[in-house]
Amino acid sequence: MSKGNIEQREEKEGQIAEYRLMIDQIKPAPDVFKNCLRAFLVGGSICLVGQLFLTLYAGAGLGEREAAAATAGTMVFLGALLTGLGVYDIIGKYGGAGSIIPITGFANSIVAPAMEFKREGFVFGVGARIFNIAGPVLVYGFIVSSLIGIITFLAG
Repeated sequence: MSKGNIEQREEKEGQIAEYRLMIDQIKPAPDVFKNCLRAFLVGGSICLVGQLFLTLYAGAGLGEREAAAATAGTMVFLGALLTGLGVYDIIGKYGGAGSIIPITGFANSIVAPAMEFKREGFVFGVGARIFNIAGPVLVYGFIVSSLIGIITFLAG
């Protein structure tokens, strides 16, 4: 490398370092307490809705396992519906990590990529993209559950 190229690169690296320093001085520090409180409230609210459905289904005469399955299905449906309507993104921006409660967060992760491609149509857009995230999860879930079934069968 020539001496001029080395000097230009060093000057550019110095400018980048100065710029990062300016950014660090200007950007506001995150309010950790506020973020934790919001995550707690949003996550707790999602869990409260799930508990209300569980109580409703159990009160309607479903057994414990059936009520739990119906609650999980309802929460996945609500998570997908709210994602499709654009509401889950607003909840996520407000509640941060509190919005990624496993069951509704999973529904959101399935629907969100598909919604980005709805302009391409329901078959080649939504249908093709809906399993971007869910596909590997489902495949590994099927493999592990099959292995556990085989091991349980062989163990007697």
